[in-house]
Amino acid sequence: MKEPIAPYPLKFIPQLKEKVWGGSKLASSLNKGTSKSIGESWEISAVTGHVSVVANGAWKDSYLDALIHDFPKEILGSSVFEQYGAQFPLLFKFIDAKEDLSVQVHPNDEVAKRRHQSFGKTEMWYILQADRDSRLILGFENKVNKETYLEHLSEGKLLDMLHEEPVTRGDAFYLAPGTVHAIGGGILLAEIQQTSNITYRIYDWDRPDINGEFRELHTQEALDVIDFAPSTAKLDYKSFTNQNNLICESPYFVTSEIRLTKPMVKDYKNLDSFVVYMCVDGSMKITTKDADVSLQKGETVLLPAAIKEVVLTSENATILEVFVPNNL
Repeated sequence: MKEPIAPYPLKFIPQLKEKVWGGSKLASSLNKGTSKSIGESWEISAVTGHVSVVANGAWKDSYLDALIHDFPKEILGSSVFEQYGAQFPLLFKFIDAKEDLSVQVHPNDEVAKRRHQSFGKTEMWYILQADRDSRLILGFENKVNKETYLEHLSEGKLLDMLHEEPVTRGDAFYLAPGTVHAIGGGILLAEIQQTSNITYRIYDWDRPDINGEFRELHTQEALDVIDFAPSTAKLDYKSFTNQNNLICESPYFVTSEIRLTKPMVKDYKNLDSFVVYMCVDGSMKITTKDADVSLQKGETVLLPAAIKEVVLTSENATILEVFVPNNL
């Protein structure tokens, strides 16, 4: 084992992904890149081939998976390490949908492990900005069966049976595996999900990708995992200043919104997990025993589990706080 360095809040180099449906809001609203077709910014990732690289401090230029290998319990927490081994279990993104994303569905842990040797894909969304009349596609309008679904799909009438949900800033949604969904055009959001890159694409608007080719559809794979009941994805939560506003509590992640107008002390002595902050508005300073780190809108930071107390200082920041619950 390497000699440990005093843990500090870790920033990572965003990984910008060009998409046929991407826009310019990641650049204009979150200060990421200049391309007009960037659809995703992968903020913290341990997905194979897309592993995040530290951008600040003594561990600068280190890969996340290498850090976890060297200091698993210090980074992840003992409980997270026991659940997941030396694997970072979550993936954090900002997504800009200038146009509609494909209609898709994700498998659960059991199916993903059997078919892909992967985690399943449970995820949540937090809306940062939405153009007028923007909407999400979330599940079915009414309960249907496989036969009716396949009939609509083959006749090009799938959208007739899906539920459209209008959205506004601050709305949040929890997407269990099996939920048919799509992010609609005009929406900028934060996404928190299991570490998985598995998507079953059902319908892609008859649209070629950035290379002019049509993307593969996964009709048969999706059929086995779809939940044909109406969705209950929208989350109801209260939003007060200077306190934790719990948005989502799942077996994979717990997410709260924190709106700061004054300094706040965060005590993590009873938490055995890393903590991630995604700054969705304003700016702030994070102070630990050994470091000060600034955080601007559109930036994300990882607090290693060994850090047990931080002071958050801001007059105008809104952040999402995310950690792994201790399920053992």
